Amino acid sequence: MLNHTSLSKHLFRPAILAAALSLSVILPSPATSAHAMVQVDFADLVERVSSGVVRISTTKPISEEMLSRNAQTSQLLREYLGEHAGNAPTIEHGFGTGFFITKDGYILTNHHVVKGSDSITVTLNDRTEMDATLIGSDEASDIAVLKVEGMNFPALTMSRNELRVGEPVLAIGSPFGFDYSASAGIVSAKSRNMTPEATVPFIQSDVALNEGNSGGPLFNKRGEVVGVNSHIFSDTGGYMGLSFSIPIDTALHIYEQIKTTGRVRRAAMGLVVQDVDRNLAEVYGLSRPQGALLTRVAVDSPADRAGLRPGDLVLNFNGHAITHAAEMLNLLNRAKPNDSFNLTYQRGNQKYVAQGTFAEAPSDVPAGGQHQSNNGLRLGLRLKELSPAEAQALASFGVNGGVMITSVNPMGLAARTGIQVGDVILGLNSHPTRSADEMAVAVKSLPREGVVPVQLIRQGTPAIIGMRIE
Repeated sequence: MLNHTSLSKHLFRPAILAAALSLSVILPSPATSAHAMVQVDFADLVERVSSGVVRISTTKPISEEMLSRNAQTSQLLREYLGEHAGNAPTIEHGFGTGFFITKDGYILTNHHVVKGSDSITVTLNDRTEMDATLIGSDEASDIAVLKVEGMNFPALTMSRNELRVGEPVLAIGSPFGFDYSASAGIVSAKSRNMTPEATVPFIQSDVALNEGNSGGPLFNKRGEVVGVNSHIFSDTGGYMGLSFSIPIDTALHIYEQIKTTGRVRRAAMGLVVQDVDRNLAEVYGLSRPQGALLTRVAVDSPADRAGLRPGDLVLNFNGHAITHAAEMLNLLNRAKPNDSFNLTYQRGNQKYVAQGTFAEAPSDVPAGGQHQSNNGLRLGLRLKELSPAEAQALASFGVNGGVMITSVNPMGLAARTGIQVGDVILGLNSHPTRSADEMAVAVKSLPREGVVPVQLIRQGTPAIIGMRIE
């Protein structure tokens, strides 16, 4: 589960009840006195857009660790309750929210809603249930794309207007399983980045979101989708006045890549940045805190080749003045591999200009997160393409490319074969796997049953193991 801070929680949990709610919000009117209030009535909006929102139900196998814990609990219960204790569950059920973005059945939701799922079902507001296919999912942005078969679905309208702080917004979702619940508030802030590596400039609002709202739409007062609800900030697991949504333009950028190529390509510069406080502003001779301070620059990265060093202060990035580090990260996250960059930075008391070309950031591929063949076989692993440094380290072994395992589902074929995190897969079923695309081809070639060879390097040692498919 993605956890930006110790208090940041996803909004996705098993549901227990269902209900339908709508409401309005009272906001101050700038045209009247400070004590006068004006009502923004969302009732018509809720009625108009609810049909475009869906409830998402998932099933997935419980991990071996959880199975072991459940078995121990069941054993203790049987000692006290006998046969009435029952057996430990082996399947986990979950629920979340999504919404139609096209009339031919494409649905947006959160990655963490569908992560590791064996089956996904969407329920429309008229209670129609449909099986959904996972087109792809991107953990870094927490966006997933689903597809249901059919035409003329009630696709929602995406906002093309600049969102403003203080603007009223509305969310529709299934908090704690109460289907089609609506809650309203205002935009509290924009471009919130919770970690230095964050890839999403979150919208912060005071809309009451709770577990189960994950993946649902955030609307403006015109009924246009402005965001995808994703996180809350809480030390209790429930709403505490801070909610975070993925901007819809960011979500659509991810959607287009997943729909077109099945994966998400991101630009990389090879640097880590932080904000400047009052003391650092004085060090750099600034009248106020501003800019993005480089704290790390990767060797042989685009930033390194452009001459940047830790301690440099970026003041302008591709024509945009940088006040906060988050502004630079947001610009970087919207860039594409092989695009050029131009920035102004300060080193000591002197200003310089640096230019270069973005590389492609290594990413977990394919976007779906669980390698699956056209025969329905699920390997149960996540992987990434090798970084330039990793590829160079393996070149001494005569290796030209490969894909590195980043996680292994203990219930999948890969785990039963003995594949481990950190292994570099060079070939699968006699197909080379020098890239994500080649890995996808190799996975599709797998037979329904039998044993296939897996060529890999583990801790610098080449090996070939047999994967039994049954």
